[in-house]
Amino acid sequence: MKYQNANAILPEHLLSQIQEYVQGNYLYIPAPEESRKGWGENSGARESLYNRNEEIYYKYKQGLNINELAEKYFLSIHSIKKIIYGKNKDSL
Repeated sequence: MKYQNANAILPEHLLSQIQEYVQGNYLYIPAPEESRKGWGENSGARESLYNRNEEIYYKYKQGLNINELAEKYFLSIHSIKKIIYGKNKDSL
């Protein structure tokens, strides 16, 4: 996140109102709720995990067992089970 000088972007009347509350400190102004993106949407992490989980499920269906998948993807057996059983529930 890049910091910007409020003098350069805010109208003077708004800047003076904000200075009544905050002076010389950093102020974070969040984006409106409706324009926020979900976790991993900017970085691509969400899509990457989705693709990995699809691959795990596919390999399970092709015959790899849970222990082999856990070893191959460096995940716990519990995590592999959540991925596989979650996919089964999605396909019902």
